[in-house]
Parts: sequence; structure tokens; C-alpha cells
Amino acid sequence: MLLIFPPLAKACEPPAGVARLAASLRAHGQQCHILDANLEGQLWLLHQPVTASDTWSRRAGKGRSRNLAALRDIATYQAPDRYRRAVSDLNRILAVSSTASGATVGLADYQHTTLSPLRSADLLAAAHEPEQNPFFPYFSLRLPELLADVGAVGFSLNYLSQALCTFAMIGYIKKCHPNMRIVVGGGLVTSWMHRPDWRSPFESLVDDLISGPGEEPLLALSGKADKPGSHITPDYSTLPLKDYFSPGLVLPYSAADGCYWNRCSFCPERAEGNKYRPVSTSHVLSDLKLLVEQSRPVLVHLLDNAISPSLLCALAEHPPIAPWYGFARIDEHLADPEFCHSLKRSGCIMLKVGLESGDQGVLDRMGKGINLGLASQVLNNLKNAGISVYCYLLFGTPGETLTEARHTLKFVVRHHQAITFLNLAVFNMPLHGEEAAEYGDKLFYEGDLSLYTAFRHPGEWDRRSVRNFLENEFKRHPAIAAIVRNDPPHFSSNHAAFLCGIQQISP
Repeated sequence: MLLIFPPLAKACEPPAGVARLAASLRAHGQQCHILDANLEGQLWLLHQPVTASDTWSRRAGKGRSRNLAALRDIATYQAPDRYRRAVSDLNRILAVSSTASGATVGLADYQHTTLSPLRSADLLAAAHEPEQNPFFPYFSLRLPELLADVGAVGFSLNYLSQALCTFAMIGYIKKCHPNMRIVVGGGLVTSWMHRPDWRSPFESLVDDLISGPGEEPLLALSGKADKPGSHITPDYSTLPLKDYFSPGLVLPYSAADGCYWNRCSFCPERAEGNKYRPVSTSHVLSDLKLLVEQSRPVLVHLLDNAISPSLLCALAEHPPIAPWYGFARIDEHLADPEFCHSLKRSGCIMLKVGLESGDQGVLDRMGKGINLGLASQVLNNLKNAGISVYCYLLFGTPGETLTEARHTLKFVVRHHQAITFLNLAVFNMPLHGEEAAEYGDKLFYEGDLSLYTAFRHPGEWDRRSVRNFLENEFKRHPAIAAIVRNDPPHFSSNHAAFLCGIQQISP
């Protein structure tokens, strides 16, 4: 089997999903190849001649090798202007290299002028004319050598930005190998299949769609049986670990599927009914120990929606011997100053925290389970421990109006010294979430694959009003503007830890 991670996603670390799937197949005697077409495709585009005549494009083309080397050099991240220029120039090359195809490729996104990943007809059109895809010259040369000795191809489709390229590659494979078995799974596919009205529009192209973890379904398709409860360490060994756009290997690791809290009213995980499936703490610790010894990463990225308190405690007691970061809930554990210091000693360089709002009423309505007094204590503890905070805020929920949004502004200003980075999001209501029946009125994005609904805000706090507030009031406060400027362009939280400074772990 050939497992493919398609364009386009941030190419700063190897894809964890296909590494898990490959390890499972190989452990059961199934031959398996991995292709990170996302990384390879971006590198291919970056090395194409730049034909645009404007000064910026010519400069970017001349400096491509230097800028790629800069993203792989830790010193660049201590010079923010140098870092931003390298990222901007590389993004420019991708953009001008793809315009003739009607697409705009970037380091973090893929947009098309006429085709939408939210319309199944457009995905089928992308498959019907794969030669129109900007990555076609790459994958039409790369795939033939890999398809010669495989009986099935699996795609890991996680993001909307991957959808059009995924179907272009499927269309190419089907034209060259009409009988090749095509399997598609991943986060985006799982979301599609969890829609109550789901009926696959892709039966002419895709033989199997997989919802949720793919290990057992792939083994079943391969005629192999998995042992109940068996655990297998992810296998990154055949991926190009030195080629990613980071200053050394960032090792991604998932200790759980789903979210252990799973009570937030706005969360797609809850709306889709995704179950929480944790890996045992002992397996996580042994996996991290083995993977760190094998690959010597400069950073471990824990991918969980929220690292469980038990795992945080285990990491504090048994450090992974590499700096690490991930998402954590604001809870009583982080309200303990000494526990935060123990996390820092274990190598925790940054925590992403979903505060969402600085208004207690809004938080209560969301089901966040967060008390603002506790949040204040946690932010101060993390600051004092030397752990950077990437704080996520969500505006425009049904329980928020301008008044509550201004409470959030005041909360952030009061704690600006403890918040290193900000992610500011405008609320999208899940199409089949618990509040959609009350407030939803039509699809937010036109297309039969849309996952969100437009909604009538009970306080008339519509998206335009929210965006006006964010741009003209929230971001203009001097304390907040300084935080917003910290955010790494395009790579955001994936590179943020490097801007914080990777230091040696205290013994």
C-alpha cells in the first residue's frame, strides 16, 4: 500500500497520521510506502523558475535557497525581521508559481479562483482534469515509480486546503491505473461522514472512505487482523526528516483521539460525536523515549486537542528529554505554581490554551468549565515559570455581544505580560451542533460539503460587527497590538516555540 499526505498543509513537521498507519501496517507484515507529497510538492514549486517580472518576485526567486536554509537555521528565529522576510519571500514564490493554474498556493493554504473544496462537483472536476492542478507536473512524474508495485493507495485528507489536490491526484491515478484501489480517510473525511445526511458523492473514484482512526480499517482491507488493545509506536523512519521547514526535526505525537473534556457547546468534536480514545500513559512515555532517542528532535509537538492532566503529570515526572509544547486546558493543575515549574523543567517551552473569552457568562454558556479567577492564576503561573502562552480567543458566539467582547479585551490587557501569542477566531456554528437548530438559518459556505451554518445572532452581533471590533478596537490597543505582532506569519503556532527560544532542559 502507498500512503499519501497530499498538498497543501504547513510543511514544518512530518505528518503524524500516515506515520501511525504505516507503523500499524508494517507491524502486521504489510508492505507500506509513505509519500509526503505536501512537502515534496512545495519544494518542487519552490525550485521552479520564477517568470514574474516584478521586483519582489525576482528577489524572492534569487533568494530561495538562502531562505529555505534560513528556515532550517535556529538563529533565524532570533532575528524576527529576517525570519519574516524569509517566510514572505518563499510564500511569494509559491503564489507566482501557481497562478497560471487558477490556484494560489501558499505555505499554509491553497485557494482556487473557481473550484471550491466545499462542493463535491468541484472535487470531481479536479479529478477529471488533474493536469490543471499546479502540482500536476510534480506528481505526474513522482507517482509512476511508486505505483508500479502497490495494490492500493490511501490518502490522508485532513484539511480543506488539501481537498482539491487530493482529488486531482486520485483522478490522475485512476486514469493511469483504473483498477487501483483508492482509500481516503483523515480528519476532513471523518467530519463529512459524521453529517447525518451523508451520502458519498465519490463512489466513481473512491473505493473506501474511512471515518476516525484508520489502523483497524486499513488492516481489514489488507486482510490482516489487529489484536484488541494492541499498541504500536508511530514510524517516521521513511519520511524525509531533514527536509521540513523548521530548524531541526519537530516530532509530532498524538496521545489521544478526541477530547477528554468534550463539553464545549461550540466544539465540532462534540457535534460530530467523536469519542475520546487515549493512549495509555505508559505507552506514551515509552513511545516518546524511543522516538526521541531514534530521531533526536529539536522539539516534540503533542497534537492532542487537550493534553490530559494525567499525561501532564507524567511528563513532569518523566521528561521526554526534548523541548515540547501542546494544547492544555486551564485547570487546577496549572493553578499550582510548583507544577508549572516542574513542566518547565521537563522541557515545556509553550502551552496553547483555549481561553476563548474574558467574560464569565460567555464561558459558562459555552460549557468551557473555566473560571476567570483560575485563568488569571494559571496565566501568571505560566509566565513566572517561563512557559510561553499561545492564547486562543473566540468571538461572536451566541452568548456574546460587544459588551462581553470588551470584557475579553480588558482581560487580555490585564494579562498582556503573560500572553505571548494570540489566535483570534470568529465563531463558526457547526452545521449539526446543538445550537444550530435554534439559530442556524442557511449554509455558511455554499456547497454540499459545508460543515457550518450561518446563524441569526440573538444579540445582532453579526460577523461583520465582530470583525470591525477586532480590527478597529481590539487589535489597536497598544498592549494587544504588541502581542499580535509576535505571531509567526503563515506558520503561526507551529513556529511560535522557536521564536520563544529553545533552551536546554534543566537536569
